[in-house]
Amino acid sequence: MTNLYRLKQNSEIPIFGDLETEILKAKEFCSKEGLKIRFETSLSQEYLYTISNRSNDISSLHYVDVERLKKRLSNGALIIYKEDKIVGHIFVHKHMLGKHPVYERCTLWVKNDYRRYHLGLLLMHELTTRFKDDYLVSIAKPPIVHMYNEFLGMGHITLSQLSSDMIDTLEQIGKLRDEERYKYYVNARFFKAIQRLK
Repeated sequence: MTNLYRLKQNSEIPIFGDLETEILKAKEFCSKEGLKIRFETSLSQEYLYTISNRSNDISSLHYVDVERLKKRLSNGALIIYKEDKIVGHIFVHKHMLGKHPVYERCTLWVKNDYRRYHLGLLLMHELTTRFKDDYLVSIAKPPIVHMYNEFLGMGHITLSQLSSDMIDTLEQIGKLRDEERYKYYVNARFFKAIQRLK
């Protein structure tokens, strides 16, 4: 876990080049295609209904109703726009671990046309950087998200590494997942705290 304190490429991940190169390529693609990435704390009702309906239709996403989306927006979301259409998004969900806020990257989606250009990686990178001084966690099922997390230097943790109080908290907030299907990744600061609280 010594690599958690810096962004480091995992050689087993099928991405060419280093992290900085891939992020630069993704940003250049956005510029070329006229895609705009904005950090938002509010969205129109129309956008919120579209995102909520999408979360219900796509199996890799957990359903999120409009009211919960609004609550998550208070912590922020990165939205990719193509003119007036949303073609990608990632939200921040705030939880409390005792007295400490924990921020979860969630509701990651990128339109099929743009997925091969690693825009999901770009969104994850931007939020990971923005919340590097906070406790950040990713709880996800898709293998590509696990690959991106490792590419970003996030550390994989198992429930056996957590204290009983932390597991109780996960259960209370509805984030206790089947480890056969889901994986937990945390940033460097959160990993250090987990080791201390164990």
